[in-house]
Amino acid sequence: MQLPIQSLSTIYAEPWEAGAEPRDLAEVARAADRLGFCYIASCDHVAIPRRLAAAMGTTWYDPVATLAYLAAVTERVRLLSHVAVVGLRHPLATAKQYATLDHLSGGRLVLGVGAGHVAEEFAALGVDFAARGPVLDEAIDALKAALGPDEFPEFDGERFAFSGLGQRPRPVQTPRPPVWVGGSSPAAVRRAAVRGDGWLPQGDPRDQLPRQIARLHDLRERAGVTARVEIGAITEALYVGEPGWDVGRRTLSGKPDRLAESLREYAAMGVHQIQVRFRSRTRAELIEQMEAFASDVAPHLDG
Repeated sequence: MQLPIQSLSTIYAEPWEAGAEPRDLAEVARAADRLGFCYIASCDHVAIPRRLAAAMGTTWYDPVATLAYLAAVTERVRLLSHVAVVGLRHPLATAKQYATLDHLSGGRLVLGVGAGHVAEEFAALGVDFAARGPVLDEAIDALKAALGPDEFPEFDGERFAFSGLGQRPRPVQTPRPPVWVGGSSPAAVRRAAVRGDGWLPQGDPRDQLPRQIARLHDLRERAGVTARVEIGAITEALYVGEPGWDVGRRTLSGKPDRLAESLREYAAMGVHQIQVRFRSRTRAELIEQMEAFASDVAPHLDG
């Protein structure tokens, strides 16, 4: 699940999140850890321009700092950057941050990466927004080298190059932490197919996912990539049970067996993991929803 509180976009944030505190974030993470959720995820934006502030908000926690904070209060749940705009930073700097996070968390990092979409952010950091796609392609390749087992990684690309420079601590995971590529554009699907260990679509409607997944597998096969790719999906907003308040017409709600039946459709499409979001009015209600999902819905999703 994507964590609440750490990003306050009007697209998905609940009103109560604006007044929440770090301890609320920690309690949600502890609940995810206790209840067996696969991962908790944090977004990435450096700065939001005024033209987008009304819709996106300006509250976007740094993903490395956030996930490191939550690594210290959890034990099992994986830590996903969804998604890190890695083209904004040199791959060695990114590798240093995320290798340290993997080391400190005992090997729980999943590095989700994406191209980014805020032009002003790139301009402020001196990065060419128009070239963000090719930059991300090369950054992924450089990160794979920098996060591998070699203390002195080497990479020689058009934009980034390094050799003879040691970095420790090394990641716990071998041969390196997984890299999942976010995005649903044709370029993002191609990138996930050719370079990713996983794909994180950005809210594709159900009826479009099968076509996207088929294209990803076709591109991967053409590129000669034989390793398994982890395919994800972001579900509709969920509410387990019959809500006594307006949860919106696009929210999937009702009895657990009904929710499970609906969510199993994702597996039939070839999806391996689903990212869920629960409608809630308070932190307590969110955790109650997580508990209800873990006990009454999740057990019916496998097999």
